[in-house]
Amino acid sequence: MNKLKHIVVIGSGFAGLSAACVLAKEGYRVTILEKNKQSGGRAGVWQQDGFRFDMGPSWYWMPDVFENFFALFGKKTSDFYELKRLDPGYRIYYGKDDLIDVPADGLELSKLFESIEPGSSIQLAEFLKQAAYKYKVGMGEYVFRPSHAITEFIDLNLLKKSLNMQLLSSMSKHVRRYFKEPKLIQLLEFPVLFLGATPQDTPAMYSLMNYADLVLGTWYPMGGMNEIVKAMVKLAEGLGVEIKLDTEVTKIEVANKQVSNIITHKGNIQADMVIAGADYEHVDQHLLDKPYRNYTKKYWDSRVMSPSSLLFYIGINKKINDIQHHNLFFDEDFEQHAKDIYTSPKWPDKPLFYVCCTSKTDNTVAPEGCENLFFLMPVAPGLEDNDNIREQYFELILGRFEAIIGQSIRDAIIVKRSYALNDFKTDYHSFKGNAYGLANTLTQTAFFKPAMRNKHVKNLLYTGQLTVPGPGVPPAIISGQVVAKEAMAYLNRSGKV
Repeated sequence: MNKLKHIVVIGSGFAGLSAACVLAKEGYRVTILEKNKQSGGRAGVWQQDGFRFDMGPSWYWMPDVFENFFALFGKKTSDFYELKRLDPGYRIYYGKDDLIDVPADGLELSKLFESIEPGSSIQLAEFLKQAAYKYKVGMGEYVFRPSHAITEFIDLNLLKKSLNMQLLSSMSKHVRRYFKEPKLIQLLEFPVLFLGATPQDTPAMYSLMNYADLVLGTWYPMGGMNEIVKAMVKLAEGLGVEIKLDTEVTKIEVANKQVSNIITHKGNIQADMVIAGADYEHVDQHLLDKPYRNYTKKYWDSRVMSPSSLLFYIGINKKINDIQHHNLFFDEDFEQHAKDIYTSPKWPDKPLFYVCCTSKTDNTVAPEGCENLFFLMPVAPGLEDNDNIREQYFELILGRFEAIIGQSIRDAIIVKRSYALNDFKTDYHSFKGNAYGLANTLTQTAFFKPAMRNKHVKNLLYTGQLTVPGPGVPPAIISGQVVAKEAMAYLNRSGKV
């Protein structure tokens, strides 16, 4: 029986919960150690005065990944939460009285493209056909590889398929091959923002995200994104996983190339296997002694990180007319904002931003007659962060928001909370305060990412957004499945099962 073999998972984000569920199903004794007072990592929830805010992820894409995960346990997402497809998926504002709504229906989407750039509907069909191929190969054959070495990808069949994946071309060039109208280019380039790099530095392979966006659609779990966390926690506990909240790991001790002790501020724990789902850099540089680290400080400092975010959770005591559930404000220069994040990191002069209004879809997230608003502005990681800077940007983006939608909300604000780099560091030990993990540039893809295995400690593995397959909720869930398989393979090899 595997039951006596104890696996400890550090962190209860999507990757940690995913790994724990897979391992518990196979009969292992699994304990999750979570630093914070609630499960879910960055997908936590904050409530005040009748408002309920998802604190982190707000886009539900790639519904097949969620369905496939729950299917491993004979379940469906509908066993845990109700999904609603948003139509329109989102709205893009290019300025006052200048906007487009992105429809869920494929025919309506073609009409939209044609109305903006005559002839582009034919181009869109070809573009999405390629994107569908990349999605099928990428999500079916790339992401479930642990990426220990390049040899995993030296497979004739996969190499043939890789020729059509456009790994060496940029997303920026790829989109411009098909479309000339700036509005359409921005619409198609925006999803790669979730990958933490500019379109110029993101491989064209990631047009698979356009397939996820425009074909598979944008969804919302009624009750909020934290419903996914609740579902995974319920599943995990039903499988026998023990989740210890408010239990921070302060050190991982090693003896004879094995984890000998996991030290927390609530006592010590022993395990046959440890999976670190906490921030990789924090575990590597702060929980392990120097001889057992995978990387140096110089290595981490040279990594290209995804942006951080300045977030505002806002509750107002009236309704807003002219916005959708998801709203992108592209009324300023995208390339300049990107330079302020990646090229010459600084707080931006004219930022783009995003506003989520979940109360447009869900009447449980705000009191009657009120709206639940989530403002997000991407910023470079590692910047100075203080209340004065936050307030300055709140005034800036609120002013633009009000001007563009033609409605004042300033005097209607009854709940307000900001969240930025310092909070990411405090709550998640996030490296440089990043929000999304490691940027998906070509030199940080697959086996170029921080390794899933610890090179010096045999029974220590890593999972989550700083290792394979990368940032985002679906990749994190997949990362947990991949690392669970690796953990079982090690325990089998070592005779520990």
